[in-house]
Amino acid sequence: MRRGDLAELAGSCGLGAWTAFGVLTLVVVGHEGVPLFADADILSWSVAHRPDVAVAFARGVTATGTGVVPYALAVLAGAVAGRTPRQRGVSVALCLFCLAAGQVLRYTVMTLVARPRPRLADWATHASGWAFPSGHTTTSALAAGLLIVAVCLRAPRGRTALALTVGCWGVLVGLSRVYLGVHWFTDVAGGWLFALGWLGLCLGAASRWLPERWTPGTAEPREPTGPTGPAGPAGASEG
Repeated sequence: MRRGDLAELAGSCGLGAWTAFGVLTLVVVGHEGVPLFADADILSWSVAHRPDVAVAFARGVTATGTGVVPYALAVLAGAVAGRTPRQRGVSVALCLFCLAAGQVLRYTVMTLVARPRPRLADWATHASGWAFPSGHTTTSALAAGLLIVAVCLRAPRGRTALALTVGCWGVLVGLSRVYLGVHWFTDVAGGWLFALGWLGLCLGAASRWLPERWTPGTAEPREPTGPTGPAGPAGASEG
C-alpha cells in the first residue's frame, strides 16, 4: 500500500473512531455518569458468575493491561516494524510516544468527564481514579494496535494468526475490567474507540510526514555505486 493511501485510510479510521468516541462521551456527560444501555445488566451478570478460577484468570489478564507489559509490546512493535537499525530506532520512539501521549490525553479526558465507577461492593480487584474511558482498556488496545500494525507490515506469513492473538489479548483486558466490576461496559467501549482514534491519528501523521527513508516497512535507499558512485568514473586511478 502506498504511503498516501495508508495515511488516508488511517486518518479515515481515526476520524470515524473519534466521532463515535465524541458521541459516547457526550452521552455519558449528558446522563451525569449513570449506567447506560446494558451497563447495569452486564455488570449484574458478571457479579453473579464469578467462580474462583475465572476471577483469578481475569485478575491475571487485567494485570497485563498496565505497567511494563504494554510498553514492552510497544518497543517490540517498533523493533518488528523497522527494516534497518535507523528505522527500528525511529519506530520504537514513535510507538512509545504514541502510547505515552495517548495515556496523557486519555487521563485528561477521564478527569474532565469524572464518571463514577460501579459501587465498591461489586469490585473483585483494586482500582483507582474515574471510570471513563477505561485506562487499562485504552493502554492495552493501543499496545495491541501498534503490534498488529507492525506484524502486518513485516510478517506476511502467519500474520493473521498473530494479529488475532494480539487483538484477542487487547479485547480480553477490556472485558476483564467489566467482569471484575471496576468499570461499566461503556467505559470499556470508550477506551477501545479512543485507542482506535488515537492510533489512526498517529499512524496517519507518520505515514504522511515522516521521511520515506525512516518510514517503517520500507527499504532504505543505498548509496549509488559503479561509474557514477562515490569512487568516480570506471577506470579512474589515484593521482
